[in-house]
Amino acid sequence: MQQSAGVLYVVATPIGNLGDMTDRARKVLSEVDLIAAEDTRQTLRLLTHFGISSKLVAYHDHNEASVAPRLLAEIETGRSVALVSDAGTPLISDPGFSLVAAARERGMSVVPVPGANAAICALSAAGLPSDRFLFVGFPPRTRSHRLAWLGELKGERGTLILYESGKRILATLHDLGEALGETRRLVLARELTKHFETFLVGTASELAQRVEGDAEQRLGELVVLVEGNADTTDPDRAEAERVLRILGETLPLAQAVAIAARLTGIKKNALYRLGLELDLGQAARDVAATDTQM
Repeated sequence: MQQSAGVLYVVATPIGNLGDMTDRARKVLSEVDLIAAEDTRQTLRLLTHFGISSKLVAYHDHNEASVAPRLLAEIETGRSVALVSDAGTPLISDPGFSLVAAARERGMSVVPVPGANAAICALSAAGLPSDRFLFVGFPPRTRSHRLAWLGELKGERGTLILYESGKRILATLHDLGEALGETRRLVLARELTKHFETFLVGTASELAQRVEGDAEQRLGELVVLVEGNADTTDPDRAEAERVLRILGETLPLAQAVAIAARLTGIKKNALYRLGLELDLGQAARDVAATDTQM
């Protein structure tokens, strides 16, 4: 790879397992003039592991206003800078937005070096719908603000993905149940890519009980995934129910959903959840049993 002068590289690093470090990320970090790191101690351990000796500078929420101009000046003189966070992809609930935005405004070259990301990693293995999702970062810390924030997300149909500290996970789970209801499936993902990687599945109250009884689940940071709102708008839901009930009288649920999706234009995932809610799978089985007896 030939490096270009005056480039800001946005480099993803492993979220746990160092085997997830890409060859490209390793090469970029070893060749840039400067690495802007959220925590230089954390990044130094990573660089030492891979034998990288590039110069480090601290760049985080508390100093970005003063450090960003220096980094931009370095790039303007033709030097290359790599931006990294403690783990995962920079800017995803991590510092860096103002630096990248300023670089773009000045016409500088900004090059992403993709890799690990906790939100996408968790979504890929959670078993919740992934055709539509919304990453919302960390919830507000106070209960009143958190409930108001969750209330604004209640109607979102896609899977919600948020991060939370182990210190606040119990409070957030209780508020999720109160704000969004106890019928949605949730997944807690912890220690992703590490030896004690854990996925817990259940309702908000079920997961709160499990976390409360297991202190280890309250360590570090967690990815919380919440099933989206399956309700369509009222006219859409009425039509979806009508079509599904008719098809469900003679067809297995999967076939009924596939045909209903073509007829109504509604996503299969939403129709399938609606079919389960209406217990159409059982209705089709009852019809089949009646036909067999006859």
